Amino acid sequence: MSSVRQKKIEAVIQQELGQIFREEARTYCLGAMVTVTVVRVSPDMSYAKVFLSVFGHPDIKEVYKGLKGQAGEIRYNLGKRLGKSLRRIPELDFRIDDSLDYAEEIDKLLSE
Repeated sequence: MSSVRQKKIEAVIQQELGQIFREEARTYCLGAMVTVTVVRVSPDMSYAKVFLSVFGHPDIKEVYKGLKGQAGEIRYNLGKRLGKSLRRIPELDFRIDDSLDYAEEIDKLLSE
């Protein structure tokens, strides 16, 4: 169960990462639209799982690979934005959010 502080930090990180991906879509996201769907921060605030949805690019895995490769630079930019608010900027672990695909699959199975 997440504490109130964890939930607040997750919301702030989600908002700021979304803004970073909007502003720097060409460099980080290969021109694709990347949406931050969920952020989960560890209790010690040193690690964050970031779930992403990728739209507008034929190869999602290529975008994902590029984001994982630039995680340090993205964390640095996040630190510049949140440096006054957080003592420690968490390590970012990007993951593909496949919940939409899962929901579509279940919907398709139910309609048959």
